[in-house]
Amino acid sequence: MNTVEQLLAVLTRPTEELIQDLAKIDGDIMLLGVGGKMGPTLAGLAVNAIREGGLNKKVIGVSRFSNPEARQELADVGVETISCDLLDDAALQALPHADNMIYMAGNKFGTTGREYFTWAMNAYLPGRVAEKYKDSRIVVFSSGNIYPFMPVRSGGADESVAPEPIGEYAQSTLGRERIFEYHSHKNSTPMTMYRLNYAIDMRYGVLLEIAKAVNEGRAIDLTTGYANVIWQGDANSMALRCLTLCSAPPTIMNITGPETLSIRWAANQFAARFGKEAVFEGAEAEVALLNNASKSHQAFGYPKVSLLQMIDWTAEWVQSGGSTWNKPTHFQERKGKF
Repeated sequence: MNTVEQLLAVLTRPTEELIQDLAKIDGDIMLLGVGGKMGPTLAGLAVNAIREGGLNKKVIGVSRFSNPEARQELADVGVETISCDLLDDAALQALPHADNMIYMAGNKFGTTGREYFTWAMNAYLPGRVAEKYKDSRIVVFSSGNIYPFMPVRSGGADESVAPEPIGEYAQSTLGRERIFEYHSHKNSTPMTMYRLNYAIDMRYGVLLEIAKAVNEGRAIDLTTGYANVIWQGDANSMALRCLTLCSAPPTIMNITGPETLSIRWAANQFAARFGKEAVFEGAEAEVALLNNASKSHQAFGYPKVSLLQMIDWTAEWVQSGGSTWNKPTHFQERKGKF
């Protein structure tokens, strides 16, 4: 896999389990904030699952679409697109109804200096959306960032761990959840809180950042020495399947891979593939942002793409000069400033 076309084919290939779950729910699927890193492939996956299952549904993608090419690419794969500034209340209210909502709108990077905008996107807008779509099922994209740092040998925070968000991005993300939760209680709207970290695509992600550092001979800071990762195709599939688990009050689901990934180990894996030495600085801290996703694995099974497969694919991508996005994860951030 060394072309974007091959990558997209893998990312949007539905499993039989996904097709069966989408057959269980009535109505169309709307993705609010479809223009982000995960949205286009999630929408494409949904379209392919509907097509292969012979289901009577359509997929609607909503975004500002500042890039017309991105909108056209979605239309080309069968997604109905609507351009909308979600903070424009009249535009929001004019959107059509959909029985199923994947809520992906939000702001993270660029929060510092524009905290007011992040809070508007992450905590004000959810209330407006939740009231308009009170009769829909809603999967709310959230983040593992809302949890406290956990001891690296703890297995990570499961859904019973109380949130302790660090920094305004994580605080406003918890605000997103709480506002949606309020409306779930108020209107009996079925929801799932989808707490993700970190999705992997060949064009961005924790593994790509480690691989590029090793390949370029740059030192890797080991202070944040552990992380969780999951193949974006698996994360997308689980997001759609979470529609079957929506409840009032909301279901909570951590979404990530089963391993506590050692950054040192991953760097050495890439070094062996590249025939180079990994360079490190610092030492692993005793705590890191780590999630335990056992509950979602029980519901959906383990991710289909293994950690070693992701490492192999990423190494091949870097060595072949595959295209990448300048969208660092900042997984090393320990003070919550994004």
